[in-house]
Amino acid sequence: MTGYGRASQKYKDKVITVEIRSLNSKYTDLRLKLPQNYREKESELRKAITDKTERGKIDFTLEINSPHGDEGFSLNIVLFKKYFSELSKLVNELQIPEGDMMQAILKLPNVVSSDEQTIDEEEWSYILKTLNLAFEKFYQFRSAEGQAMEQDLRLRINTIETLLKQLDPFEAERVSKLRQRLYQNLEEYLGRDKIDENRFEQEIMFYLEKIDINEEKVRLSQHCKYFIEELDKKISLKGRKLSFISQEIGREINTMGAKAYSHDIQRIVVGMKDELEKIKEQVANSV
Repeated sequence: MTGYGRASQKYKDKVITVEIRSLNSKYTDLRLKLPQNYREKESELRKAITDKTERGKIDFTLEINSPHGDEGFSLNIVLFKKYFSELSKLVNELQIPEGDMMQAILKLPNVVSSDEQTIDEEEWSYILKTLNLAFEKFYQFRSAEGQAMEQDLRLRINTIETLLKQLDPFEAERVSKLRQRLYQNLEEYLGRDKIDENRFEQEIMFYLEKIDINEEKVRLSQHCKYFIEELDKKISLKGRKLSFISQEIGREINTMGAKAYSHDIQRIVVGMKDELEKIKEQVANSV
């Protein structure tokens, strides 16, 4: 499940901005973008962020800007010249387009650095407060997305249950048509006088047992109820279990399709499969 939170606070003549973006992932993949002089706080930030996000592909950005643009920055002229000299040689030697070399060099490590190398602890406390504000918005975003997903899952499970109830009239019709078709085939090949009615009834019963879908219908109904029960639980991580249940739902639907021998039943089964695929897509985003 995705998440997004952004918060800003003013500290003295600076504006502190924290932004957190998260995409679904089975593992934790955290990428941080920090001002150079806050690199020593990276491990502390990593722990604070991973503790609150649990898992996911997370991008974290910390920006500290002055509204007057008067932050103390310095250009390492010696290093800039060295980069420029070496890159110019490569450009001439390899005959590659020069492009905007100045902008590229300015982005290289240590070319531009902040004059504030020491961390102001009061400023750091404001950063942590801003981080908490960003996480409040992050959780609000996730909560809204989770509620929308839950409503969609409930609707689709309800649709599968509704389609399941529509099978009953077609089952009785299927048996009648099957019996009639088999009897006509026997008449064509053997003739009415040579048909053993008792043996025919025995074969029909055996055949109907093989294509009976009552057990699948019962299990499918139970799986749907179990799915809703899991949605009702007040826990944050339920995607994996919902994924397992949706696999069981798919197994029963596929078996009913294989036993259908009816255009109408097959049509209903296709409708169930369509709803299930959308359920699996949603659940995959929360696993």
